[in-house]
Amino acid sequence: MKRIALFLLTNLAVVVVLSVVLKVFGIDRAMAQEGLNLGPLLAFSAVFGFGGAIISLLISKPVAKWSTGAQVVNGSEGSTQAWLVETVQRLAQRANIGMPEVAIYEGEPNAFATGAFKNSALVAVSTGLLQSMSQEEVEAVLGHEVAHVANGDMVTLTLIQGVLNTFVIFLARIVGTIVDRTVFRSERGVGPGYYITVFVLEIVFAVLASIIVAWFSRRREFRADRGSAEYLGSSRPMANALARLGGVPSGALPQAMRAMGITDRPSWMALFSSHPPIEQRIAALQALGR
Repeated sequence: MKRIALFLLTNLAVVVVLSVVLKVFGIDRAMAQEGLNLGPLLAFSAVFGFGGAIISLLISKPVAKWSTGAQVVNGSEGSTQAWLVETVQRLAQRANIGMPEVAIYEGEPNAFATGAFKNSALVAVSTGLLQSMSQEEVEAVLGHEVAHVANGDMVTLTLIQGVLNTFVIFLARIVGTIVDRTVFRSERGVGPGYYITVFVLEIVFAVLASIIVAWFSRRREFRADRGSAEYLGSSRPMANALARLGGVPSGALPQAMRAMGITDRPSWMALFSSHPPIEQRIAALQALGR
């Protein structure tokens, strides 16, 4: 709940700071002369930028279950399910968070955690991961996912995405107005230059924003690996789990959930990858062990 409050306060802070900067430099007056009122535009950008991000966070658990077919287990289904629930419960206690829901889904080796609140999250593992790893390695993967929850990574990633969405919407429309007035010479309202420019710039700015989001996502993977090592008292199980994942094809999660997985297929450009190379993660864990 504290992180959701932080989310909303940051939203307000971004709007206030940007409003002050625009007023100090006289940009708001200059744009008003061009027929663009920056106050309402900024409010519109923040509502849609943060609104979409927070809605996706709030519905992340049901969407994750639906898109992967994950089935929540309570331990009564069998020995494997009972061990999973007990292990997650033990790790959650070490991380000082509420017990997450535990789920299993059909697929190649992978796992993920999601949820808007750290005391009511979801941790899911694939059948392929359970079949291909030892219990110690599965426990390390579960520790990694619990660390994501304890670190509030889902909320923080949403916060960053919301801020970037706001700037993408806001800046694209400012530049669109300038181009429409100076290049296409529109004198009343907005002309085709505005809409064309906004459409193109929203794509360009969104691509640039995705680089920032991917950078943070890679950093949080290192933190979650360290968290797993701390919960288990050794970095070796997590390093072994990653080494095993490096030798088998990882299960592809739905596009919207790929950043949540334990690993992902590498992007054609490292800047857009949500996960660091497995070799780098193993090296970081080995250095931590030393």
